[in-house]
Amino acid sequence: MSAGDSGRGKTLAMGIDNTGFIVDRIGRDCGPLQYIREFTQNSIEAISDTPGRRGTIIWDADWNTYDLTGNWKLCIVDTGIGMDGDEQIRFINQLSSSGHEQDHDKNFGVGAKVAGATRNHAGLIYLSWKDGGEGHMTHLWRDPTTKQYGIARVERPDGSFADYATLTNDVKPDMVKTHGTKVVLLGMTQDANTMEPPLGVEGRQRWIVKYLNTRYFRFPKGIDVKVREGYQAPRDDTRRNFLRNVSGMEKFLDDECAWRGSVDLTGATAHVWILTERAERSKQGDMFATTGHVAALYQDELYELTTGRAGVARLQQFGVIFGHQRVVIYVEPDVHDQLGSNTARTQLLVNGEPLPWTEWAAEFRTGMPSEVKELMDEITSGTVSNDHKQAIRDRLKQIRELLRHPSRYRRTPSGALAVSGDVPGGRARERDIESESNGGGGGAGGRGGRAGSVYAMFVVEDGDPGEETQPDPMPDVMWISERHTPPTRTADLLEDRAAKYLADQNLLQINADFRVFTDMIDRWSSAYGNTAAVRTTVEEVVHEWFEQGLVETVIGAQALQGSREWTMEDIGRLWSEEALTAAVLQRYHVDINVKRTLGAKLGSVRDVKPAA
Repeated sequence: MSAGDSGRGKTLAMGIDNTGFIVDRIGRDCGPLQYIREFTQNSIEAISDTPGRRGTIIWDADWNTYDLTGNWKLCIVDTGIGMDGDEQIRFINQLSSSGHEQDHDKNFGVGAKVAGATRNHAGLIYLSWKDGGEGHMTHLWRDPTTKQYGIARVERPDGSFADYATLTNDVKPDMVKTHGTKVVLLGMTQDANTMEPPLGVEGRQRWIVKYLNTRYFRFPKGIDVKVREGYQAPRDDTRRNFLRNVSGMEKFLDDECAWRGSVDLTGATAHVWILTERAERSKQGDMFATTGHVAALYQDELYELTTGRAGVARLQQFGVIFGHQRVVIYVEPDVHDQLGSNTARTQLLVNGEPLPWTEWAAEFRTGMPSEVKELMDEITSGTVSNDHKQAIRDRLKQIRELLRHPSRYRRTPSGALAVSGDVPGGRARERDIESESNGGGGGAGGRGGRAGSVYAMFVVEDGDPGEETQPDPMPDVMWISERHTPPTRTADLLEDRAAKYLADQNLLQINADFRVFTDMIDRWSSAYGNTAAVRTTVEEVVHEWFEQGLVETVIGAQALQGSREWTMEDIGRLWSEEALTAAVLQRYHVDINVKRTLGAKLGSVRDVKPAA
C-alpha cells in the first residue's frame, strides 16, 4: 500500500450523483412558505454568533432591484456575523454544509438551500459583509440548461470566471454596519414578483407576518424581526408603507387570554390558553391564529399547527367539545436525544415516529383543567335537550339479535360481573333472550346499569369474577346548534353535515341546523299550525327518530370491528361526517315514524302525505 493510499483511510466517502434530482425531491416535501422559516432561522443563528447576540432581521423589498429594473423582489437582511466569499462558496454551494453544528435536533444545512432554491430557479443572490471588510456576492441558481443547482460563476473582464464577486458599499444596506447578510429571492423567472405570496397562499400584504407569527412561538431575546407592509405605496407614506414588528404567537396569546395553565402529560407538557371573547372577534386574524388551535412546541417553534376544521377535530380529540374556538393547546415534548424534526421541518418525530397525539389527547381529557371544563359548562348551560337514549335503547332491544355486539371481558378477582369460558378475554354463557325481554332487568338482577341492557346480554349470573373491558357501544349524543344561547356550534363545525362521531370518547355530535332535520321539522310544524308549543314537540320527535338512525349506524359500524375484512381505517370511514350524513338522507321511514308519534302526542293530521 502506498503512502497516499494509507492517508485515505478505510472508507471511500459516498458522493451524490444527480444532485439536482435530490434537491428537487427534498424540496417537494417542503411547505410552500417553508423558505421563509429557513432564511429567518439562518439569520437568527447568524446573529447568535455575534458578540452581543443582539440584532435585527428584516423581510423587505429589494429597493435596489426595483429602482434599476422596476421588478419587485423580496429580500431578507440581517445584522448577523456575515460570510466572506470563501465561506459563501463552502456553505451555500454544498448541499449539507452549515456554519453551525449539524445534528438531528439542530440545523441540517439543507433547509434554506432546498426550500429556497427549488422555488427560485432564477436564483438567490447572497450579499454579505464580515468583520468590517469588503462585501462579497454569490448567485445560487438552477442552471436552465443542465437543470443542476449551483453557483452561477461571475465572468471577469479578461474572460475568466470567479466563484464570487467583490461588492462596493453602494449596495450595502443601511442597517448593516460591520457585518450582516442580505439574500434576494429572484423567483422562478427574472420578472417574477416575489413580494407577492405563492399561488394558493392567502393574504397579500401580511402573508409573511402571519406565517412567521404562526411558525414561531417567540423569537430569541435581543433579536427584532420586522416585515415590510404596503410596499407599493409611496416610500415616504410611512402610514401605509412601513416595517411591522413580528413577535410570534406567545405575545398574542398572553395579551388575549382569559386564563393560562398547563397539564403534565407522559413525555410532554400541554400549555393551555383560554382566549377572551374579543380575541375571537379580533381584527388580527390576518397576522395571528386568533381562534382555537393545537400545535407542537419545540425549541420555540410551532410544528403541526392545525386550524379550521382540522383544528376543531384535534381540540375535540383533546376533549374540548364546546368552546373550541377559544382554547389553544401547545404540546411541548420533553427534550431528549430521540426528538427531532423531519428533513423538511414540517413534522416532529420521536424515535423516528410521529408524535403520540392520540395518547396525549386521552391523558389531557383525564386531567383537563377545571377552567376549560367551566368554559364548556358555560356554553352548554342554556341548552335544553331531551335525552332520547333510553327510548332508543328500549326500541333496539327488539332487534338485539341483529345488533349482537359481543362485549369482551377479563377475569379479575374484584370484578363485579360473572364471566365464564376460556377464550381470550372470557366468553360469557348466553342468557335466555326471551326471559330477558319479558323480565325487565333480566337475570343479572340487582347489578343495574349495563348488566340488564341489550348490550350486556352475554353476562351470566354464575362464573368467575370479572370486569368488562369494552364499554357500552351506545354513544352519548349531543345536539349542537348555532341557534343555542350561547351557540354550541360554530360555522366551521359540521357545516352542512349531519353528524360527527368521536370514537375515542364514544360521543355523537348531531348538527341541529342541518337542512334535512330542519326541513322535516318545518314540514310537520306547518301541518300542526306552527305554534311555538307545536314546534317544540315536533323538533323533539324529529330529533329522536333521526338520532336513532345515527346511533344505529354507529353501533352497526362498531359491530364490524375485529373482522379481517374491516380495518380500523375502514371502520372510521363508516362513521365519517360524510357517511353519517348519508345515513339520514333516506327519510321515508323516519317520516312515517314521526307521523305516528306526533299522532299520539298531537292528534292525527290527515292532509300530510308521507315524504317521497
